Amino acid sequence: MRELEFIEWIQGRSDFDATKVPVGPGDDCAIVRLGDSDLLVTTDQALDGVHFVLAEHGPRAAGRKVMARGLSDVAAMACVPLAAVATATLPRGFPPSDAEELYRGMRDLADEYHCPLVGGDVAGWDGALCLSATVFARRAGVSGGVEPVLRGGARVGDAICVTGTLGGAWKSRKHLEFMPRIAEAVELAISCRIRSMIDISDSLARDLQHICTASGVGAEIVAADVPLNEGSALHDALHDGEDYELLFTVSQAWARKLCDRQPLSVPITRIGTIVKGDGLTLIGADGTQSDLEPTGWEHGT
Repeated sequence: MRELEFIEWIQGRSDFDATKVPVGPGDDCAIVRLGDSDLLVTTDQALDGVHFVLAEHGPRAAGRKVMARGLSDVAAMACVPLAAVATATLPRGFPPSDAEELYRGMRDLADEYHCPLVGGDVAGWDGALCLSATVFARRAGVSGGVEPVLRGGARVGDAICVTGTLGGAWKSRKHLEFMPRIAEAVELAISCRIRSMIDISDSLARDLQHICTASGVGAEIVAADVPLNEGSALHDALHDGEDYELLFTVSQAWARKLCDRQPLSVPITRIGTIVKGDGLTLIGADGTQSDLEPTGWEHGT
């Protein structure tokens, strides 16, 4: 069973009282209702040999990445982090100095985003280093007035936009050094009506397919409009993943305003349009159209 198949299997067995759990598995965060407020919860792992290479990248970068992954999920919902807990399963004989560096990597980034690291768990075993972080968040805005942005709100005719540049994140070490786009996401959610959003972790193609599946729509991407990192090719941007930029849909009018004004600290680029259907289409430089396979990062199970 592959990762996405397993997630779909879990979703099919998730039966919640919507008054208590408005959003369960399948989005970037779950939403749990606490009286008149909402608590958002997300959890992520980072594994040696999968999400980082300990011998090459070091423990501090590994700790930072697992916290950054959780914070990026909070950004994808345009919410604000409250606190985090983390776990570390250490290889036997792991040096205490390296364990301290793991903590510093997590803690430094969490502090930067005003997200106190309030607890966790540590264990040892005979395998590779395994880390996890769970981040709790709240609605943004005055008195929590900004609705969390889900994956399922894209409409036919919406413009598809991304922040920053894409491709080659592993080669450039962006996958270790990226800054979760929390401030940018909140500013977008406050200033305009974002219909749907996700952070690009699996790949542009795969994460766009997540939005399309949740929204019951298809999408067209204009190849020449995809913003590339220096030294990257279009294939890298479409299928590599690990960029952790925001991928979102808005009305075409709002997309024009955003692209003209560029209100964020990173560029906003329109790369396509939401269309009827259920697949992805790539429009080449000569106007030819081809099916875009939603391939990218996926864990095997």
